[in-house]
This record gives sequence, C-alpha cells and structure tokens, in this order.
Amino acid sequence: MRRILIGVLGPGEGAGQREMDDATLIGELVAKAGWAVLTGGRVAGVMGAAAKGARAAGGLTIGILPSHDTLGASPAVDVVLATGLGEARNAVIALSANAVVVCGMNAGTASEVALALRAKKPVILLRPDEIASRFFRGLDADSVRVAMSAGETIEMLRGLLLSHSGPRKAV
Repeated sequence: MRRILIGVLGPGEGAGQREMDDATLIGELVAKAGWAVLTGGRVAGVMGAAAKGARAAGGLTIGILPSHDTLGASPAVDVVLATGLGEARNAVIALSANAVVVCGMNAGTASEVALALRAKKPVILLRPDEIASRFFRGLDADSVRVAMSAGETIEMLRGLLLSHSGPRKAV
C-alpha cells in the first residue's frame, strides 16, 4: 500500500516562530497518523520544522530540493531528491502530495498552493491571514479549508483524504 504524502508548505528563511511551531506539530501529527511528510527539503523555516517534527515522531520525511545536489538538505529528511529544477520543484511538491498544509505565506508558498489547487488537491491553510484566506478560497472554495490549530488540521485531513475522489485518490 502506498504511503499518503502530506505536503507541508510555508516560508523558508522568512518563517516566523508561530509558523515553525505549527509546522513542527503538523509534522509530528502527520507521522503519528502514518502518513509521510513532503517538503521543499531544506533546513530553513517551515520545511525544516515539519521534517524535525515528523522525524521526532518516527515518521518518514521526503524533501524535494531545488538544487542539483543535496547540500543544504535538512538532516531530518530521510529521502532527499536533488532536482536541479529551481523554483519549478514547487510543481513536483504540489503534484506529488495527496494534500497540503500551509503554515505561513510567501511568494514561493503561494505558487505551491496555486499549483495544488489547479491539480484539485485538498489544501488546508493553518491560521492564515485574512488576505491569503480570501484569495485562495476565491480561487477554489471547494478545495481550500481553514484550520485554527494543528489538531483541527489533522482531523480535516482525515476527512478530506477519505472523501477526496480525483485522479489521485488518497485512500
């Protein structure tokens, strides 16, 4: 049986402490649910925090790096894929994940979310600001959910993954 991949998205170097704390807890809860954490693979910000949380809980972590080598990969990532794709690696993350959780926002994260929505992937915005929430829900209100805690996020994921029916069914 294939592992469910949960993309955990958010800012790298510009991530705030709340986003990193949320990502750490999401990583832990995703691992405890038996799913794998998929990130951009770097040690910075939300990517590194989600991988650390999942690793601490004994989960599988996968990182999709933009570079042609594995330098800069988080030591908490089990499977490191060096793509050489630069920012285009965002498409690999968005299309490979069964669902994505968003902890914070920047331009790179927005591109990942847009690509996930285009592919009709479930997206959960964790504690988004009003602008991000309104924008992404305006693009696809059926695919975007808003959660106010990590626990609520995991419960939403359970429901979405059981009910999501598309070309890449997650169950």
